[in-house]
Amino acid sequence: MSDNRHGIIVTGASSGIGRAIALLAAERGYAVLAIARRADRLTSLAAEAGGRAPFATLVCDITAADAPARIAAAAHSALPRVDILLHNAGAARAGTLLEQSDAALREQWDLHLAAPLAITRALLPDLRATRGAIAMLGSGLAVMPIPGFGAYCAAKAAVRAACTQLRRELRRDGIAVSYCDPGVVATEFSSVSGTAAPRSMRRADPRQVARRLLDGIEQRRPRIDANRVQPLLLALGRAFPKLADAAIARMIDNTHDAQSSDAPPAAPPAASSPPLEAAPPPAGDLASALAPLARRMERAKLPLAFLAALLRPNAIVDANETAMRWAGMPNKNERALLGEVFDALVEAGFLERIDAQRLRVLREAEPLDRDGDEK
Repeated sequence: MSDNRHGIIVTGASSGIGRAIALLAAERGYAVLAIARRADRLTSLAAEAGGRAPFATLVCDITAADAPARIAAAAHSALPRVDILLHNAGAARAGTLLEQSDAALREQWDLHLAAPLAITRALLPDLRATRGAIAMLGSGLAVMPIPGFGAYCAAKAAVRAACTQLRRELRRDGIAVSYCDPGVVATEFSSVSGTAAPRSMRRADPRQVARRLLDGIEQRRPRIDANRVQPLLLALGRAFPKLADAAIARMIDNTHDAQSSDAPPAAPPAASSPPLEAAPPPAGDLASALAPLARRMERAKLPLAFLAALLRPNAIVDANETAMRWAGMPNKNERALLGEVFDALVEAGFLERIDAQRLRVLREAEPLDRDGDEK
């Protein structure tokens, strides 16, 4: 490995923007350390890189207590030097800000800000030695929050402020700090988080976004906008907050109306769950249990991963709270669909009813691919 080869660390590299940037960096001759939680995805990523440059992977949850030390050790082993540290890992969780639990609030803070800062601290001597660059992924929602994205908007606003602060604090060390706003991108982000962008909104190709972001990081720009139009819209929103509030409310109403028009009439209420002494329904996987509702769930953007996350043994699921977490402001058709989903899960033996609003989890779902750590 050449001593003058530049090195880059990319978190959340197993899909979406992170994967695209890791591959692009390899094409440009960087030595790459790609980090994510999913070993199979990282293996596929390394194979796709095809030996064009030194390409190492690390299976790691960046919020784990030992993550900073593990990442620093892997970087020292796999890279000749650390020139770029890209904090890309991230995920949103659906729900209104005050409806989300303390654990959900902490999860967003840890994932988007606390963990990246701890990792940066561990690699600071390396970045000082190369006068390198730090980049953090932000969001337009940091400037223009939208109901239903809960703590994600607040966490990304904190990332935006932290980038400004780090840039000023590290200027004397010759370290560049970039705040990167990718815009709306065609990735797994929304389907996993249980959130949804309006259907009319165009989604950018991750490869195009990756090129613009990596170009900006290499140019050591303090702010990088992959979507050239979005900054103008955000500036208008800041200048005219009342108009922005009205526009966001109208956008949300239109999204709900579109989902309502697509949804077929609600089915008649399912029969009550069988008495306790009855034989339990046959076990099956989550996808099979919900197969009759799959098309409606897809139209309404109700992902299996969101439902699977509810199925923790002996947990109590509140129907109203779940509807708020999923849809933010659920309309009657969304609530009806969720009710039918719960009925199907009762019939399949995943849940049992406690009362009209609450259900108890009887068994977990089969493992699903977890895509919440990448955009």
